[in-house]
Amino acid sequence: MARNLTLTQRQFLVSIVTDADEAGERRRGGVEWSIQQIARAAGTTTRTLRYYGEVGLLAPSRIGRNGYRFYNEDALVRLQRILLLRELGLGIPEITRVLAGERDPVAALGLHLQFLESEKTRLVRQIASVETTLRKLKGGEQLMPTEMFDGFDHTRYREEVIERWGQDAYDRADRWWRSLSEQDKQQHQLTQTQVAREFAEAMRAGKAPGDDDVQAITRRHVQWLSLAVPPSRGYLTGLGEMYVADPRFAANYDKYGAGTAAFVRDAMAIYAERNYG
Repeated sequence: MARNLTLTQRQFLVSIVTDADEAGERRRGGVEWSIQQIARAAGTTTRTLRYYGEVGLLAPSRIGRNGYRFYNEDALVRLQRILLLRELGLGIPEITRVLAGERDPVAALGLHLQFLESEKTRLVRQIASVETTLRKLKGGEQLMPTEMFDGFDHTRYREEVIERWGQDAYDRADRWWRSLSEQDKQQHQLTQTQVAREFAEAMRAGKAPGDDDVQAITRRHVQWLSLAVPPSRGYLTGLGEMYVADPRFAANYDKYGAGTAAFVRDAMAIYAERNYG
Protein backbone atom coordinates (compact mmCIF):
# COMPACT_ATOMS: atom_id res chain seq x y z
CA MET A 1 0.00 0.00 0.00
CA ALA A 2 2.60 2.58 1.05
CA ARG A 3 4.67 2.39 -2.09
CA ASN A 4 1.55 2.97 -4.24
CA LEU A 5 0.58 6.25 -2.56
CA THR A 6 0.41 9.41 -4.65
CA LEU A 7 2.51 12.45 -3.76
CA THR A 8 -0.52 14.20 -2.27
CA GLN A 9 -1.31 11.20 -0.08
CA ARG A 10 2.28 10.95 1.08
CA GLN A 11 2.29 14.65 1.99
CA PHE A 12 -0.85 14.13 4.04
CA LEU A 13 0.71 11.18 5.86
CA VAL A 14 3.93 13.08 6.47
CA SER A 15 1.98 16.00 7.94
CA ILE A 16 0.34 13.67 10.43
CA VAL A 17 3.65 12.17 11.52
CA THR A 18 5.21 15.63 11.76
CA ASP A 19 2.36 17.20 13.71
CA ALA A 20 1.94 14.30 16.14
CA ASP A 21 3.51 14.68 19.58
CA GLU A 22 4.41 11.02 19.73
CA ALA A 23 5.48 8.62 17.01
CA GLY A 24 2.91 6.27 15.55
CA GLU A 25 2.88 2.72 16.80
CA ARG A 26 4.73 0.44 14.42
CA ARG A 27 3.20 -2.99 13.98
CA ARG A 28 3.79 -5.88 11.66
CA GLY A 29 1.16 -4.51 9.21
CA GLY A 30 2.73 -1.06 9.12
CA VAL A 31 2.50 2.19 11.08
CA GLU A 32 -0.63 3.10 12.98
CA TRP A 33 -1.66 6.37 14.61
CA SER A 34 -3.92 6.95 17.57
CA ILE A 35 -7.25 8.71 17.22
CA GLN A 36 -5.85 11.72 19.10
CA GLN A 37 -2.96 12.06 16.64
CA ILE A 38 -5.24 11.81 13.62
CA ALA A 39 -7.77 14.29 15.02
CA ARG A 40 -5.05 16.82 15.84
CA ALA A 41 -3.36 16.56 12.45
CA ALA A 42 -6.59 16.60 10.44
CA GLY A 43 -8.02 19.56 12.34
CA THR A 44 -11.06 17.64 13.57
CA THR A 45 -12.10 16.03 16.85
CA THR A 46 -11.96 12.53 18.25
CA ARG A 47 -15.72 12.75 18.65
CA THR A 48 -16.11 13.32 14.91
CA LEU A 49 -13.84 10.38 14.10
CA ARG A 50 -15.80 8.14 16.44
CA TYR A 51 -19.02 9.28 14.74
CA TYR A 52 -17.54 8.44 11.33
CA GLY A 53 -16.86 4.97 12.69
CA GLU A 54 -20.39 4.59 14.09
CA VAL A 55 -22.02 5.41 10.75
CA GLY A 56 -19.65 3.13 8.83
CA LEU A 57 -17.82 5.93 7.04
CA LEU A 58 -14.36 5.48 8.57
CA ALA A 59 -13.60 2.40 10.62
CA PRO A 60 -10.40 2.27 12.70
CA SER A 61 -7.89 -0.27 11.50
CA ARG A 62 -7.70 -1.65 15.03
CA ILE A 63 -9.17 -1.18 18.48
CA GLY A 64 -6.75 -1.98 21.28
CA ARG A 65 -7.60 -3.99 24.37
CA ASN A 66 -7.83 -0.70 26.25
CA GLY A 67 -10.47 0.54 23.80
CA TYR A 68 -8.16 2.96 22.01
CA ARG A 69 -8.69 3.34 18.27
CA PHE A 70 -5.80 3.19 15.81
CA TYR A 71 -5.70 4.11 12.11
CA ASN A 72 -3.34 2.81 9.42
CA GLU A 73 -2.37 4.34 6.07
CA ASP A 74 -5.47 3.04 4.26
CA ALA A 75 -7.67 4.72 6.86
CA LEU A 76 -5.74 7.97 6.49
CA VAL A 77 -6.20 8.00 2.72
CA ARG A 78 -9.94 7.42 3.19
CA LEU A 79 -10.11 10.23 5.76
CA GLN A 80 -8.40 12.61 3.36
CA ARG A 81 -11.04 11.76 0.74
CA ILE A 82 -13.81 12.34 3.28
CA LEU A 83 -12.46 15.76 4.23
CA LEU A 84 -12.09 16.77 0.58
CA LEU A 85 -15.69 15.80 -0.20
CA ARG A 86 -16.93 17.52 2.94
CA GLU A 87 -15.35 20.77 1.73
CA LEU A 88 -17.50 20.49 -1.41
CA GLY A 89 -20.58 20.66 0.81
CA LEU A 90 -21.53 16.98 0.71
CA GLY A 91 -23.22 15.49 3.77
CA ILE A 92 -22.41 12.17 5.39
CA PRO A 93 -24.95 10.14 3.32
CA GLU A 94 -23.67 11.63 0.06
CA ILE A 95 -20.03 11.05 1.00
CA THR A 96 -20.81 7.46 1.94
CA ARG A 97 -22.44 6.82 -1.43
CA VAL A 98 -19.66 8.52 -3.38
CA LEU A 99 -16.96 6.47 -1.66
CA ALA A 100 -18.97 3.27 -2.08
CA GLY A 101 -19.26 3.92 -5.80
CA GLU A 102 -15.56 4.60 -6.34
CA ARG A 103 -13.81 1.79 -8.13
CA ASP A 104 -10.35 3.32 -7.92
CA PRO A 105 -9.56 5.67 -4.99
CA VAL A 106 -6.23 6.68 -6.56
CA ALA A 107 -7.96 7.77 -9.78
CA ALA A 108 -10.62 9.62 -7.80
CA LEU A 109 -7.98 11.50 -5.80
CA GLY A 110 -6.16 12.33 -9.00
CA LEU A 111 -9.32 13.87 -10.44
CA HIS A 112 -9.94 15.77 -7.23
CA LEU A 113 -6.38 17.09 -7.32
CA GLN A 114 -6.96 18.34 -10.88
CA PHE A 115 -10.10 20.07 -9.66
CA LEU A 116 -8.25 21.73 -6.75
CA GLU A 117 -5.46 22.88 -9.04
CA SER A 118 -7.95 24.38 -11.52
CA GLU A 119 -9.76 26.09 -8.65
CA LYS A 120 -6.45 27.45 -7.34
CA THR A 121 -5.65 28.91 -10.75
CA ARG A 122 -9.14 30.41 -11.02
CA LEU A 123 -8.95 31.96 -7.53
CA VAL A 124 -5.50 33.42 -8.20
CA ARG A 125 -6.86 35.04 -11.36
CA GLN A 126 -9.91 36.38 -9.52
CA ILE A 127 -7.78 37.78 -6.69
CA ALA A 128 -5.56 39.56 -9.21
CA SER A 129 -8.65 40.86 -11.00
CA VAL A 130 -10.17 42.32 -7.83
CA GLU A 131 -6.82 43.81 -6.79
CA THR A 132 -6.55 45.51 -10.18
CA THR A 133 -10.10 46.86 -9.90
CA LEU A 134 -9.43 48.25 -6.40
CA ARG A 135 -6.16 49.84 -7.47
CA LYS A 136 -7.76 51.52 -10.48
CA LEU A 137 -10.79 52.69 -8.50
CA LYS A 138 -8.53 54.28 -5.88
CA GLY A 139 -6.31 55.87 -8.51
CA GLY A 140 -9.12 57.03 -10.77
CA GLU A 141 -7.84 54.91 -13.66
CA GLN A 142 -9.91 53.55 -16.55
CA LEU A 143 -11.44 50.13 -15.85
CA MET A 144 -11.06 47.40 -18.48
CA PRO A 145 -13.64 44.57 -18.75
CA THR A 146 -10.99 42.04 -19.74
CA GLU A 147 -9.14 42.75 -16.49
CA MET A 148 -12.21 42.95 -14.25
CA PHE A 149 -13.67 39.61 -15.27
CA ASP A 150 -10.54 37.51 -15.65
CA GLY A 151 -11.07 34.22 -13.85
CA PHE A 152 -14.85 34.27 -14.24
CA ASP A 153 -15.19 32.72 -17.70
CA HIS A 154 -16.21 29.17 -18.62
CA THR A 155 -12.97 28.59 -20.55
CA ARG A 156 -11.09 27.81 -17.32
CA TYR A 157 -11.69 24.09 -18.05
CA ARG A 158 -10.30 24.36 -21.58
CA GLU A 159 -7.13 22.34 -20.99
CA GLU A 160 -8.95 19.59 -19.14
CA VAL A 161 -11.55 19.19 -21.92
CA ILE A 162 -8.86 19.15 -24.60
CA GLU A 163 -6.87 16.53 -22.70
CA ARG A 164 -9.89 14.26 -22.33
CA TRP A 165 -11.67 14.68 -25.66
CA GLY A 166 -9.40 16.65 -27.96
CA GLN A 167 -9.07 20.17 -29.34
CA ASP A 168 -11.81 19.67 -31.93
CA ALA A 169 -14.34 18.66 -29.27
CA TYR A 170 -13.53 21.76 -27.21
CA ASP A 171 -13.70 24.08 -30.23
CA ARG A 172 -17.10 22.70 -31.30
CA ALA A 173 -18.53 22.97 -27.80
CA ASP A 174 -17.08 26.45 -27.28
CA ARG A 175 -18.47 27.75 -30.59
CA TRP A 176 -21.87 26.28 -29.79
CA TRP A 177 -21.97 27.78 -26.27
CA ARG A 178 -20.91 31.23 -27.48
CA SER A 179 -23.60 31.14 -30.17
CA LEU A 180 -26.38 30.82 -27.57
CA SER A 181 -28.31 33.76 -26.25
CA GLU A 182 -28.42 34.32 -22.50
CA GLN A 183 -31.96 32.94 -22.47
CA ASP A 184 -30.85 29.82 -24.36
CA LYS A 185 -27.98 29.31 -21.92
CA GLN A 186 -30.33 29.51 -18.97
CA GLN A 187 -32.75 27.08 -20.61
CA HIS A 188 -29.91 24.65 -21.31
CA GLN A 189 -28.91 24.70 -17.65
CA LEU A 190 -32.52 24.29 -16.51
CA THR A 191 -32.89 21.23 -18.74
CA GLN A 192 -29.86 19.61 -17.11
CA THR A 193 -31.25 20.36 -13.66
CA GLN A 194 -34.62 18.83 -14.55
CA VAL A 195 -33.01 15.68 -15.97
CA ALA A 196 -30.85 15.29 -12.86
CA ARG A 197 -33.93 15.60 -10.64
CA GLU A 198 -35.76 12.97 -12.70
CA PHE A 199 -32.86 10.56 -12.31
CA ALA A 200 -32.94 11.09 -8.53
CA GLU A 201 -36.71 10.57 -8.38
CA ALA A 202 -36.44 7.36 -10.40
CA MET A 203 -33.72 6.04 -8.10
CA ARG A 204 -35.76 6.86 -4.98
CA ALA A 205 -38.72 5.06 -6.54
CA GLY A 206 -36.62 1.90 -6.63
CA LYS A 207 -36.29 1.71 -10.40
CA ALA A 208 -33.30 0.03 -12.02
CA PRO A 209 -30.92 1.90 -14.37
CA GLY A 210 -31.98 -0.36 -17.23
CA ASP A 211 -35.73 0.17 -16.83
CA ASP A 212 -37.47 1.66 -19.86
CA ASP A 213 -38.53 4.87 -18.13
CA VAL A 214 -35.02 5.40 -16.74
CA GLN A 215 -33.56 4.83 -20.19
CA ALA A 216 -36.03 7.39 -21.53
CA ILE A 217 -34.56 9.91 -19.08
CA THR A 218 -31.10 8.84 -20.21
CA ARG A 219 -32.08 9.42 -23.82
CA ARG A 220 -33.05 13.00 -22.96
CA HIS A 221 -29.75 13.40 -21.16
CA VAL A 222 -27.80 12.14 -24.18
CA GLN A 223 -29.77 14.46 -26.45
CA TRP A 224 -28.86 17.33 -24.12
CA LEU A 225 -25.18 16.31 -24.30
CA SER A 226 -25.26 15.92 -28.09
CA LEU A 227 -26.08 19.60 -28.55
CA ALA A 228 -22.43 20.33 -27.81
CA VAL A 229 -20.55 17.08 -28.53
CA PRO A 230 -21.57 14.17 -30.79
CA PRO A 231 -22.08 11.17 -28.46
CA SER A 232 -20.32 7.82 -28.77
CA ARG A 233 -20.13 4.72 -26.62
CA GLY A 234 -16.71 5.60 -25.25
CA TYR A 235 -17.69 9.20 -24.58
CA LEU A 236 -20.87 8.25 -22.69
CA THR A 237 -19.29 5.51 -20.58
CA GLY A 238 -16.26 7.66 -19.81
CA LEU A 239 -18.42 10.63 -18.87
CA GLY A 240 -20.55 8.37 -16.70
CA GLU A 241 -17.49 7.23 -14.78
CA MET A 242 -16.52 10.87 -14.27
CA TYR A 243 -19.94 11.55 -12.76
CA VAL A 244 -18.88 9.36 -9.85
CA ALA A 245 -15.10 9.80 -9.72
CA ASP A 246 -14.95 13.57 -10.24
CA PRO A 247 -16.22 15.41 -7.13
CA ARG A 248 -17.54 18.27 -9.26
CA PHE A 249 -19.94 15.93 -11.07
CA ALA A 250 -20.69 13.80 -8.02
CA ALA A 251 -21.70 16.84 -5.96
CA ASN A 252 -23.76 18.23 -8.82
CA TYR A 253 -25.88 15.07 -9.06
CA ASP A 254 -25.82 13.76 -5.50
CA LYS A 255 -27.27 17.02 -4.17
CA TYR A 256 -30.60 15.73 -5.49
CA GLY A 257 -30.18 12.46 -3.64
CA ALA A 258 -27.24 10.42 -2.40
CA GLY A 259 -26.17 7.92 -5.03
CA THR A 260 -27.69 9.75 -8.00
CA ALA A 261 -24.32 10.13 -9.74
CA ALA A 262 -23.68 6.38 -9.60
CA PHE A 263 -27.25 5.73 -10.78
CA VAL A 264 -26.74 8.02 -13.79
CA ARG A 265 -23.40 6.36 -14.56
CA ASP A 266 -24.99 2.92 -14.65
CA ALA A 267 -27.91 4.17 -16.76
CA MET A 268 -25.52 5.78 -19.25
CA ALA A 269 -23.43 2.61 -19.51
CA ILE A 270 -26.53 0.58 -20.34
CA TYR A 271 -27.72 3.18 -22.84
CA ALA A 272 -24.33 3.29 -24.54
CA GLU A 273 -24.22 -0.50 -24.83
CA ARG A 274 -27.72 -0.70 -26.25
CA ASN A 275 -27.43 2.18 -28.70
CA TYR A 276 -23.73 2.40 -29.59
CA GLY A 277 -22.74 -1.26 -29.58
